[in-house]
Amino acid sequence: MPSDHITVVGAGAIGGTIGACLVRAGHGVTFVDAVEEHVRAINERGLTIEGSGETFTVLAPAFTPLEIRGPLGMVFLAVKTMHTDLATAQLAPHLAPNGAVVSMQNGFNEERIAAVVGRERTIGAFVNFGADYLEPGRILYGGSGALYVGELDGSESDRLGRLVKILLDFMPNTQATSNIWGYLWGKHAYGAILKTTALVDAPIADVLSDSTARPVLTNVAAEVLAVAAAEGVRPEGFDGFDPPAFAFPPRRDDGKVEASLDALVAFNRKSLKAKSGIWRDLAVRKRKTEVESMVNELRARALRHGLPIPLVEALGGMILEIESGARQMSWDNIAALAAVSARAYGSESNHA
Repeated sequence: MPSDHITVVGAGAIGGTIGACLVRAGHGVTFVDAVEEHVRAINERGLTIEGSGETFTVLAPAFTPLEIRGPLGMVFLAVKTMHTDLATAQLAPHLAPNGAVVSMQNGFNEERIAAVVGRERTIGAFVNFGADYLEPGRILYGGSGALYVGELDGSESDRLGRLVKILLDFMPNTQATSNIWGYLWGKHAYGAILKTTALVDAPIADVLSDSTARPVLTNVAAEVLAVAAAEGVRPEGFDGFDPPAFAFPPRRDDGKVEASLDALVAFNRKSLKAKSGIWRDLAVRKRKTEVESMVNELRARALRHGLPIPLVEALGGMILEIESGARQMSWDNIAALAAVSARAYGSESNHA
């Protein structure tokens, strides 16, 4: 397989959207997905991307993981975080010596990927755009956002330049960064906010606007950011999210927090994807979310630094209960988290 050929492992909302747009731009792309019906649909009818005022279908080969054949050059890994280990193990034997795996995922999967294929064959990526898997062969592209890629050690490289050039055909504002970990931690904090919105059967923007939810959202992000600070990482902002503003007092800037949340409301209002991927997994696809694995990862890091994360823990527990049917999506869940926040950080709206 040519070194400039792209293999997308995980052809769902994120991987499918990126891959289809690159196919349309003339790049060679192969899709790999564990859902046999999705693979069959792509091979028989193509992959259709539906969006605002535009729907298009691309034709590209698709395979299941057991059908992967190498050598693989550039691999975009876009599976759920809890499937990272298996997916990486399946593709690793087929990765070319000069190939690389780009983690188009949530969480901190780069380290797990690097443990299997080597740090020299691992590239970090930060993606923030809305997309939903609708059915086999159909994906909704909700709208564009930020996309950054970076070497794990922050260095510049020729392959990073080539990767940016490729991804510009998908996202025109794609950039290389020397602080990919900062973007990943920023996304982890914003991701905690999005996971909180999934406790309610309401659009993301509605929860972000709610006066009861805002203090909770602020402190759940602050817990993640406190761990990032302990790890020596400088989180980066994007698409309206301003990490430094959310830090625990005395470094918190309440005015900037409100401005950031307002910007995130505006960002989410314009997206066709009104609700989070976690919400969709719970309410529509009725499948396990990646929340438990992401909470486990944050918990391990927080314990190393002796930091409590009571809101993240409570949030993770609520999501597990919704998964099992023991809890329903409700605004009462936000009120329950607000009580946890008040006990842990005080009752003032935005103060710990």
